[in-house]
Amino acid sequence: MITVTLKNVSKVFPGGNVVVKDINLTIRAGEFFTLLGPSGCGKTTTLRMIAGFNYPSAGSIFFDDRDVTHLPPNERGTGMVFQNYALFPHMTVFENVAFGLRVRKVPQAQIRERVAAALAQVRLAGMEERRIDQLSGGQQQRVALARALVIQPNLLLLDEPLSNLDAKLREETRTEIRRLQLASGITAIYVTHDQAEAMAISDRIAVMEGGRVHQVGTPPEIYHRPATRFVATFIGKSNLLEGVVDRIDGNRGLVKVAGNLVIGVDLERRNPQVKAIPGNRVLLAVRPEGIQLAQPGEMDNVLAGTVLGVEFGGAYTEYTVGVNNLKLVASVAASEGELRRKNDPIKLKLPPERIYLVE
Repeated sequence: MITVTLKNVSKVFPGGNVVVKDINLTIRAGEFFTLLGPSGCGKTTTLRMIAGFNYPSAGSIFFDDRDVTHLPPNERGTGMVFQNYALFPHMTVFENVAFGLRVRKVPQAQIRERVAAALAQVRLAGMEERRIDQLSGGQQQRVALARALVIQPNLLLLDEPLSNLDAKLREETRTEIRRLQLASGITAIYVTHDQAEAMAISDRIAVMEGGRVHQVGTPPEIYHRPATRFVATFIGKSNLLEGVVDRIDGNRGLVKVAGNLVIGVDLERRNPQVKAIPGNRVLLAVRPEGIQLAQPGEMDNVLAGTVLGVEFGGAYTEYTVGVNNLKLVASVAASEGELRRKNDPIKLKLPPERIYLVE
């Protein structure tokens, strides 16, 4: 297990195309760490710099206390699983997994033992003589994983490894990858654009956009306490309300939104950079499942509106509601009263403990 540290790392490609901008990250030993973001955000370039396939234009990369910034890939002790698997189609499963060991001139007896162990790890024992073109996509992905693990790397790098699989197989395989990482205790860095995937398997996540890191945190931290507008909208769904701080009373604040609507907020639930001062503009975020149907007689943080759309989802119903010139999305449990229909009046409650001041 190793700790990976990126210090002020940037990457500029020919023509002045800045892909990664001054990234500082520490990936802890034994951690499953995910680089998450949309296409073109710099996450794969960052992974390739850690692997040694690209060198930074500025900054340094350390494995523990060892500076590996300009070391070639074969001197870094990493195992890589690529998006397209990069398997040799003319070779058998055994030959593919053994390839890295043969390059390292490992004795044949050890190769047989280590390949057998790696295939058992990924639950492909008995398939050594199969050709790659005889395997399903999920089996090919596990061969690629076995090939990365068999060299016993200090660091496992995975670049969108599930993007070629169907939805059900993606879910099964991501669980398998996490199981293997926990069993081996290896430090792993995972790249994906899939928010659900990242939230399901990561210890911590770095959310990237435009070559920069917006936030690093555990899945609950990122979901419930987004650091920026981008994080709030990219991770799941959020209702974003722009407003102005009206009054402050201890840890309670009143924010005016949409002109004359007043929302009470808990000022402890805010980004530390938010200045809660009367007159300041702020951005409130509340997840759809954080909005409730108001009970008779409730007044605080209750907004009266009209149902604009209904999506029935079994356990939950998602309502799109118009409130003045706002449009809110509320995900309401099926147990909370009868189903509303389009154009019905509706009252929504925004509990202060479910509102977060993002900016």
